[in-house]
Amino acid sequence: MTTQQIKYFLTLATELHFWRAAEKVFISQSTLSRQIQSLEDEMGIQLFKRDKRNVKLTDAGKFLKEKWTVTINELDHIHKQAKKIDQGTTGLISLSYPGSIAFSFLPLFLNKINASLPDLKLELTEPIDENHEKLLLNYDTDIAFNRDAIENIHLANYKLYTEPICLVVSDKHWLTAKSMQDFKNLHDEKFIISGLHRTSYFPSLLRSLFQKNGFEPKTIIESDFGGMIINLVAQGLGISILPLSYKYSNAKGVRFIELNETISLYMNWRKNDPNKITQRVIKIAKEMNNPYTYSIKLYRIGVSK
Repeated sequence: MTTQQIKYFLTLATELHFWRAAEKVFISQSTLSRQIQSLEDEMGIQLFKRDKRNVKLTDAGKFLKEKWTVTINELDHIHKQAKKIDQGTTGLISLSYPGSIAFSFLPLFLNKINASLPDLKLELTEPIDENHEKLLLNYDTDIAFNRDAIENIHLANYKLYTEPICLVVSDKHWLTAKSMQDFKNLHDEKFIISGLHRTSYFPSLLRSLFQKNGFEPKTIIESDFGGMIINLVAQGLGISILPLSYKYSNAKGVRFIELNETISLYMNWRKNDPNKITQRVIKIAKEMNNPYTYSIKLYRIGVSK
């Protein structure tokens, strides 16, 4: 029995059609049929019920489909990670991140990596917050930047910096930093924000902010995409609350008003990761952990106005 035979089985178990399955694995239908028959003969188990028109899994086949899917996925993750370790500084490292740092910390960080490790290939993913932990544990990402520390016995974390969260309003809106006296005065405003029913960190922070001020926001649009939110705010459709990092997108037609609330950026990674390049990249990120230097660098590259 080989892993390739198992993959053939899993493809056929999903398609339940020899021709379509053979096409997906780039072999002939007769070759696929022989491989499946060989697998059944070796195991002494019938995996499929066949007739001229239909292919169906037996109960044993259904059991093995469920178990082997997990096993093959785990093997693929292990092989992928081993390849990264073998390739070293000329290999690939995967990073996941929240959209809010795409205009501030992330470009500076990537510039730093490029200067230190010019042959390293980077793979960037912007998932929703709930997915970062899964991506790390499945070896689909190597370092996850997140707005909270992921608490898991197999993961480590490090706080990089803290920044204010801001009201974001149209530049034609009545609200300014001077006129912003009390958050409760926003009771009648229309909000464009993340869905407060969600359990990820930023919606939870917003929910706590509104509860503390004793009112439920009039949410007219729910979105987790900061760039989209800023464009809608610029058009006067409502106001929003976002991390200060979005200010560095240099979006036109909006004004950022800092609130007396903060949010942090954490770096999360697998403990005891044998990939040396991951540790080098973590070290680069830690060296950027100076708020004053961080702000000066933003100014010098023209990100901050």
